[in-house]
Amino acid sequence: MSNIVLKAENISKQYRLGQLGTGTISHDLNRAWAKLRGKEDPYLKVGDANDRSKSGGSDYVWSLKDINFEVKQGEVLGIIGKNGAGKSTLLKILSQVTTPTTGQVKVKGRIAALLEVGTGFHPDLSGRENIFLNGAILGMTKTEIKSKLDEIVDFSGVAKYLDTPVKRYSSGMMVRLGFAVAAHLEPEILIVDEVLAVGDAEFQEKCLGKMKDVSGQGRTVLFVSHNMPAIKSLCKTGLYLKYGEIIKQGRIEDVLSEYLYENKEIAESGIIPENFHRQAGTGEAHFKKVAVVNNTNQIVKVLQFGETFKIMLEFEVFKEISECTVCFIISNNVGDNILFGRDKNQSVLRSKKFEKGKHSVQIEMNTKMMPGNYSVTVGIIYTKEGNTIDWVENIYAFKVASSGYGGQDDYPYYTVHGFVEPDTIWNYNK
Repeated sequence: MSNIVLKAENISKQYRLGQLGTGTISHDLNRAWAKLRGKEDPYLKVGDANDRSKSGGSDYVWSLKDINFEVKQGEVLGIIGKNGAGKSTLLKILSQVTTPTTGQVKVKGRIAALLEVGTGFHPDLSGRENIFLNGAILGMTKTEIKSKLDEIVDFSGVAKYLDTPVKRYSSGMMVRLGFAVAAHLEPEILIVDEVLAVGDAEFQEKCLGKMKDVSGQGRTVLFVSHNMPAIKSLCKTGLYLKYGEIIKQGRIEDVLSEYLYENKEIAESGIIPENFHRQAGTGEAHFKKVAVVNNTNQIVKVLQFGETFKIMLEFEVFKEISECTVCFIISNNVGDNILFGRDKNQSVLRSKKFEKGKHSVQIEMNTKMMPGNYSVTVGIIYTKEGNTIDWVENIYAFKVASSGYGGQDDYPYYTVHGFVEPDTIWNYNK
């Protein structure tokens, strides 16, 4: 179709573990011999999936495997997946920073990519010089770049340091200038990796707004982020990668639901694996178990409509901590946080102390959840400084069914309205 500006056809990328090059001389000779005979590269038949938690029997690993998708003009595509899923490798291939092992990418128009802090910047050149350098790489004339210069500098907020070599910039300043250059030099396709996590909240909002403007002007955006609400608000379509393969693509709501639900699944017992990757925390304490339990203290994955429940937590403290509080968040199936709870006494008194050892708590919920899929995030935080001791996102998934609990009425509507049904008193007057 004429409005398709980017198309990936059977993209795969293979790496040899522990090697800087393509491999040994014997491997290169074997490849050459196979090519002379018109045979397939013998090393394309081997290789493990890119699951970093498992050791494989091959020296080769597939960072990407058989990736096929297309992006239309003006579309904003969100690419999601856990660390190591192959997102950054895919963007580097699409940006022509690296080449695929097999397959091809078809692109219509100029691409501007912000893949990592300082991408495309020469460290010894000033911010101003790097703006002109990046513009020239994109094929713009000096006059075109000059016309955008004031807008770029104003957006980036680094006017005071514009004539300072960028090697003296902080990572946040580098990202600000890098995004401003990539977004304002009018590429047909803008590719943004999760480097926006380096910027502050205000700048992230500016970036999201700018990407919306870019797509509104008919240009295409590919956006990688772990910020699910940002992905949901910005993107119409999505791509979910896992171990280098596409698990799901299509409507962003469907892709997010698949990703979040799959990555919330831990053992039915609620026990968190020892090798679980934690997003943040000082490490002075770790959650060991998170689960939803019913009124008979049974761990459940499914609640009925109107059924009350408890959140059960177990955590281990490795070094005595004080002036801290335990909290939880319940999110819906596309990552929106709909409930936040904390021990208010701990926050007000600021004197809660947890001695070294194992601790447990049950949080009683009088909340009637609406039918749908949900997840639980838990944290331990210092109440004064706000620093995180442990934070585990979307670790436990549970579902609320439409059937009523204990003889109560079923949920009465075909469409689910909202997420929580409050206890209310209705006083009618004639």
